[in-house]
Amino acid sequence: MADFDVVVIGAGPGGYVAAIRCAQLGLNTACVDEWKNPQGKASLGGTCLNVGCIPSKALLESSENYERVTHDFGAHGITASGAQLDVAKMLARKDKIVSDFTLGIGQLFKKNKVTSLHGRAQLLGRDGEVWRVGVAGGEELRARHVIIATGSTPRPLPQAPFDGGRIVDNAGALSFAEVPKRLAIIGAGVIGLELGSVWRRLGSDVTLLEAAPAFMPAADEQVAKEALRAFTKQGLRIQLGVQIDKVTQDKKEVRLEWRDAQGAAQVLSADKLIVAVGRTPNTQGLGAEAVGLKLDAAGRIEVDEHCRSNLPGIYAVGDVVRGPMLAHKASEEGVMVAELIAGQAGHCDLNLVPWVMYTAPEIAWAGKTEQQLKAGGVAYKTGQFPFIANGRARALGETTGFVKILADEKTDRILGVHIIGAMASELIQQAVLALAFSASSEDLARTIHAHPALSEVIHEAALAVDKRALHI
Repeated sequence: MADFDVVVIGAGPGGYVAAIRCAQLGLNTACVDEWKNPQGKASLGGTCLNVGCIPSKALLESSENYERVTHDFGAHGITASGAQLDVAKMLARKDKIVSDFTLGIGQLFKKNKVTSLHGRAQLLGRDGEVWRVGVAGGEELRARHVIIATGSTPRPLPQAPFDGGRIVDNAGALSFAEVPKRLAIIGAGVIGLELGSVWRRLGSDVTLLEAAPAFMPAADEQVAKEALRAFTKQGLRIQLGVQIDKVTQDKKEVRLEWRDAQGAAQVLSADKLIVAVGRTPNTQGLGAEAVGLKLDAAGRIEVDEHCRSNLPGIYAVGDVVRGPMLAHKASEEGVMVAELIAGQAGHCDLNLVPWVMYTAPEIAWAGKTEQQLKAGGVAYKTGQFPFIANGRARALGETTGFVKILADEKTDRILGVHIIGAMASELIQQAVLALAFSASSEDLARTIHAHPALSEVIHEAALAVDKRALHI
C-alpha cells in the first residue's frame, strides 16, 4: 500500500497534464493508466496520442504531401514523375512519432517525480479523508484526492459492430495495410471527415453516410456550406439524413443497406467500413456505483464548473465529463484541478475552447455561431474576408475559404470567430486570445499584422465589421 497526495486515473491529455501540474505544485502524485500498444507494452498518452490526434495528423500530412506531388506541383513549374506510395513506410513514420511522444511522457513523469503505474484502476472506498484506489494486480493506493481522466471510447453501432478487419473504429482506420479501393464511413463528423480525407488523397473512393439532416451542425452555417462545397469538389461523396438498415459482409466486401433523406432504399458496397458515430465516456469498471459517484444519463461523471464530483476529494476531467471531447479542453481542466487542489485559483472557461477540423481546408472556430446569436436574440454585426484576396494565400495556392467575425452591435465586443481556410488551426488562437480579453473588432482592426501573412485575413475581417476592409 502506497500513500500519495493525488492519484490520477488515466494518462491521456487530461490525466498526464494534471499529474505533471500536481507534481510541479509539490504534491506527491501517482498516475495509473492501462493503455497498451499493439506490441502489448504500456503506452502513455491515451487515445489522443496513441490512436487519435497525433497519428491522424501524421497521416493527414503524409497524404497531403502525396497529393501535392501527384496533383499540385505542376502549377509551380515542378514536374514530378513516377511518384510511388509506400503505405507501410507511411504507417511506420506515424508509429515512430507516436512512440517518441509516449516515451516522452514517461520522461516528463520522471523529471517531475510522478509515480507511473500500469494497470486498470478502481475506486475501492474512503477511509476518513483518504480514498483507496485499487490497481489491477493487487496493488492498493491511498490519496486524499483522486482525479479521474479515463477518457472515452468509440461508440459502437449495433448494425455494424467493430471486428478489426473490414469494420473498424478510428484506431483501425489509422492502420490499413493498403489503400482500400472503396471506403465507406458512417458519420461525417470530425473523425469521419479527417480520416476520409486521408484515404481519399491516397486513392480511395470515399462515401460518407451521415444521419444528421444538416452538414456540420455545430459549425457556423456559412462555414458548413463552404466546407461541403469544398469536400464535394475534392471527391468526397457525402450523404445526409441517412438511416442505416443493415450491414453485412463476406470475404470480399462489406455491404450497407441504407435509406436516403427521402426514404429511398440504397445499397453501398465497400472494401472497408469506418464507423465514426461519436464516442462514449469511459466509466465502466471504475467502481462509480459502489462508491456513490454520480453519473448522468450519458454515463458521464457529473461535475461542477471546477470539475468537482459529488464526492469529496474526487474530481473528473476531459471526455468523461460534460463539454466538448477535445484534448486541449481536457488538459486545461487538468491544470485547473491541480491548482485548485494546491490551494490556487484554478480556472478553465469552456466558452473559450477552440474547435478545429484538420481537413483541407482546415476549419476552426471559437465563441458563438451566427445561428446561436440569432436564436438568442443577440444584436450583432458581421465582418468577412476571403483568403483568395490575401497575397500569402495566393502564394501558397491555398485560396479556399474565409474568416468571419461576429461582434456585438452596440459594444463591438467580439462574440465569435469562424475560419475555413489554410492554417485555420493556427489562426484561431488569435481569436481565442481576443475573446479571452473581451477585445472588440476595432482592437483587432487597429493591431498591426505582418505582411504578407495569412493572419491579415483576420485583420481584414475585423476591418470589415465596420465596413472598412481595405483589400476587397
